[in-house]
Amino acid sequence: MQQRVSNLGPLEAVIMERMWARGRPTPVREVLDELEHERSLAYTTVMTVMDNLHRKGLLGRERVGRAYHYVPVQSREEHTAALMSEVLADTADRGSALLHFVEQMQPEELDRLRSALDRRSSTKSEGE
Repeated sequence: MQQRVSNLGPLEAVIMERMWARGRPTPVREVLDELEHERSLAYTTVMTVMDNLHRKGLLGRERVGRAYHYVPVQSREEHTAALMSEVLADTADRGSALLHFVEQMQPEELDRLRSALDRRSSTKSEGE
């Protein structure tokens, strides 16, 4: 049930999925140990990919002893929303793109969207 994360390479996407599932600071060794059940990887490969994800702003890190422990900067949902915003920013007609997106949604998703919009609308009215 691995999901492909857009704008990331294959190993970056797998590592981000693992990091989001953990939700806690994690050393490279722990990620490598888990990934080795599926494929053969070198420690330096995983370390380089996690460092790249840090430089891209997707993982934060702090030094613990001699090793870094990495943690996602955003939740998977926040990351997805940011990607959607980037895509919408590239279109000439944002409203039309949003309408096409909404037309593809399932009824339950539309209900959740309506509820979220109602909550946002009532919150904005209270703040005025």
